[in-house]
Amino acid sequence: QVQLVESGGGLVQAGGSLRLSCLASGRTFSSYAMGWFRQAPGKEREFVAAITWSGGITYYTTSVKGRFTISRDNAKNTLYLQMSSLKPEDTAVYYCAKGRTPAYYSQTDFGSWGQGTQVTVSS
Repeated sequence: QVQLVESGGGLVQAGGSLRLSCLASGRTFSSYAMGWFRQAPGKEREFVAAITWSGGITYYTTSVKGRFTISRDNAKNTLYLQMSSLKPEDTAVYYCAKGRTPAYYSQTDFGSWGQGTQVTVSS
């Protein structure tokens, strides 16, 4: 069973940047798509971004396109989310998730989750 540990969250002013990291245990990290999700207070968890096993294709929800960049380093078993031009509405707990397949097909195709890291954007 893979374990995922997120880090890099914190408090930042609107317009600022943060980079989240997700360290995965085990030797299967490089074989699967990975994703980032977030959950704001009182809201359901929502998809943010996904990346295929090789990093060759990325996907984003509309609200973060052009501001967030997902990437991965398979040699380090680490997934990243570079967040720029942050807005108060980006405030949420951010979770990384491991996909069930090498490619990305659906927001529901994720089977392992981290504990999350809090991102708070002040106005």
